[in-house]
Amino acid sequence: MMKTMEYHNAVLLRETVDGLAIKPDGVYVDVTFGGGGHSREILNRLGPNGKLYAFDQDTDALANAIDDERFTLINENFRHIKRFLKFYGVREVDGVLADFGVSSHQFDVAERGFSTRFEADLDMRMNQDNVLSAYEVINDYEEEQLKQVFLQYGELRQAPAMARVIVEEREHTDIKTSAQLKIVLKRFLNHRKENKVLAQIYQAIRIEVNQEIEALKELLIQIPEILKVGGRLSFISYHSLEDRLVKRFIRNGLFEGEPERDMFGNFEVPLKKVGGLIVPSPDEIKRNNRARSAKLRIAEKL
Repeated sequence: MMKTMEYHNAVLLRETVDGLAIKPDGVYVDVTFGGGGHSREILNRLGPNGKLYAFDQDTDALANAIDDERFTLINENFRHIKRFLKFYGVREVDGVLADFGVSSHQFDVAERGFSTRFEADLDMRMNQDNVLSAYEVINDYEEEQLKQVFLQYGELRQAPAMARVIVEEREHTDIKTSAQLKIVLKRFLNHRKENKVLAQIYQAIRIEVNQEIEALKELLIQIPEILKVGGRLSFISYHSLEDRLVKRFIRNGLFEGEPERDMFGNFEVPLKKVGGLIVPSPDEIKRNNRARSAKLRIAEKL
């Protein structure tokens, strides 16, 4: 079993939990439990009648479950938040916290295939029961599908050429490992920028494998339905795709387009932002390099 210490230090720990404005007898949800750092801080601030529910689809995270009668860990994807809270008799909560980063533990276990540092089978599944893995994305997706994955989720300008090279290579042999994939894409890995481009490639594949953007959208849509009036969301994103979705949803309750306005030009939104964008201090980034791209947004239900 994995130990908590193998998981990352919680990013923006105090700021994220502060953002929830914890009520001692409130009901809270941590939708990205991981090593449990944020959850432990929430429990520290809850009274004896408070309650915390946590979600994590990765079974490795279950080893970190907190022995506290106020705490319940649900081994499911947060896209099902409303259904599983309802199963536990919870219809409304006082706050929802999320840290959308991949945990250091997932990066450090070589066989999971998340890290550019190790040779591993192409996997990248956060939930090991999922059928779709990085192998299927690289070996089965049509060229146009692959291009869109690299373009949308990796923001890679050379996405069309990358997709074409992969499709040409797999006509001769399956691409089974991260090392093979690096060789196939070698011409795109400029020596000075190799790690940056590889990280973008891996990010794109990981987001597709785990349907991260769809899951985030499903979560956000349910937030106004489960938050009490005055309840808070406190969400940390690590790349612009996620942050844009969170920012837009807070601003106008939509992911694209503009809301319908009344005759006076006004429109109703379910949430209002609390404060501005929060990013880690230079000191925190020095202690935890993983925090460098973190962006925290806080909102309250109207």
